[in-house]
Amino acid sequence: MLFENQYRTNTCGELRQNNIGSSVRVCGWVQTIRDHGGVLFVDIRDQYGVVQTVFHDETLLKGVTKESVVSIGGTVVLRAPETVNPKIPTGYVEVAAESLTVLSRAIAGLPFEIDQSKETKEELRLSYRFLDLRNPKVHQNIVLRSQIIAYLRQKMTNLGFLEIQTPILSASSPEGARDYLVPSRKHPGQFYALPQAPQIFKQLLMVSGFDRYFQIAPCFRDEDARADRSPGEFYQLDFEMAFSTQEEVLKVAEKVIGDTFRAFSDWKVTEGPFPRIRYEDAMLKYGTDKPDLRNPLEIVELSDLFVESEFKPFRGQTVRGICVKSAASQSKKFFESMLEYALGIGMKGLGYLKGEGGLSFSGPIDKFLNDGQRRQLVERTAVGEGDILYFIADSRGTAPKLAGQIRSELGRRLDLLEKDAFRFCFIVDFPMYEIEDETGAVSFTHNPFSMPQGGLKALEEKNPLEILAYQYDIVCNGVELSSGAVRNHDLDIMRKAFLIAGYDEAVLKEKFGALYRAFQYGAPPHAGMAPGIDRMVMLLTGEENIREVIAFPMNSSGQDLLMGAPAPVTLQQLREAHIKLR
Repeated sequence: MLFENQYRTNTCGELRQNNIGSSVRVCGWVQTIRDHGGVLFVDIRDQYGVVQTVFHDETLLKGVTKESVVSIGGTVVLRAPETVNPKIPTGYVEVAAESLTVLSRAIAGLPFEIDQSKETKEELRLSYRFLDLRNPKVHQNIVLRSQIIAYLRQKMTNLGFLEIQTPILSASSPEGARDYLVPSRKHPGQFYALPQAPQIFKQLLMVSGFDRYFQIAPCFRDEDARADRSPGEFYQLDFEMAFSTQEEVLKVAEKVIGDTFRAFSDWKVTEGPFPRIRYEDAMLKYGTDKPDLRNPLEIVELSDLFVESEFKPFRGQTVRGICVKSAASQSKKFFESMLEYALGIGMKGLGYLKGEGGLSFSGPIDKFLNDGQRRQLVERTAVGEGDILYFIADSRGTAPKLAGQIRSELGRRLDLLEKDAFRFCFIVDFPMYEIEDETGAVSFTHNPFSMPQGGLKALEEKNPLEILAYQYDIVCNGVELSSGAVRNHDLDIMRKAFLIAGYDEAVLKEKFGALYRAFQYGAPPHAGMAPGIDRMVMLLTGEENIREVIAFPMNSSGQDLLMGAPAPVTLQQLREAHIKLR
């Protein structure tokens, strides 16, 4: 206890056997009241733990309800041997209560039991989030989040980064997601926007001469919720470095993120340097640009073997294979359920062969194979006796993604994932451009402010779809924690890069005017990234939903059920903001 005050001399979680005989006062919430025939046991809970108190005078507890806030004075005594609870730090002692003061009385009847809040419907939990947060399991997530953020701040400061805050009210810019707009009272018909990320501001800080910047940055995007994405707002460890290369940024991320996971978990953590996997290779071997490296299965390219195949579903298609060792002994139900899963994700079927040793296979597809194809299958996939070789065949754009989903599902169903491990990698060499499905136009694949590999020459001479960018993601256990890039700091390269994506110089000046002006006055090479704090905490706590690690989250529909947002506002407020509803 740092400071003694009128309410307490000690926290509930700090009393131990060395306190026996001491006169103490503790404060907290009444967790349980148990009547043992004239002797009442009351568990008191605060942020630091739970302590048992004993009342021989039941009149002291008259009118006291569960979750009331009380201050209890008494003497610390040793528990009777039969009542010792070694599962909690205070389990060998109790407070023999001599006085009780009710500081705040709770009404009778809780909407849910505190220790069962995680099993309660989300709508009720979030409406009474202040009760939900009293659950020690939920409470600890927020405590751990605070500790992680403090640790990250210290690590960045030790590495020479300056913490600098960037604006919350800014200008709308076309960065991919929908902006949250804020009307201006003083400038009718004009709007601020909440920043989707501090992207432009941190680049301007580099132009301003700051060498290493970071902040715990709030980001605002009007996106639909997912298990690993909170609607509305999220937080990043945003950092940028002047006069730096891609490799320097990756080394900082390895050090800071790797050390953080080692500090807050006893699981195995990938040692640096983390694997660098090219985007093209990731899509081939894992079917995704956020691979879970705990899964040992890899996908193999087989398309060339079936260009002229007699098996029509494979002929001319993109064909990928996944060899699953010793899986031939799986039950008929397993194979049927995998087929059902494949049909559920849009596949027309899920063909497979069972290895019988050498070049021998069993299964309906085998009759369509020649010895050359069989030999190639063995050489490329290492399929052997007792193994299963799955085939995924579809269009060039769809087959890799389907293969990735099948790989993940096989890893899950066969329990192949490495246990108690955080496996990191960097995905690098993303394509600079892609073709939009709806319009057929060339557009940016990733961050439009990224530096193309090969610079201006590549932009002028290469097919846009062949140009790679200095862009990178950090992935842990199949979760994308961050994206980043070496930034484009050259105006000629920027003009050409945006022109290829359909933005002429006038648009560049209008939409990104501050950066355009700044780059005319000397901009250093710079690079950075922004690991997501919410996702880091989610992984470290083992939670499957990101809302479990945010103190006051919105629900999946983007509603704050506790505060009642979004909500109507008064006509006067609308008039002041120059807004008329249709």
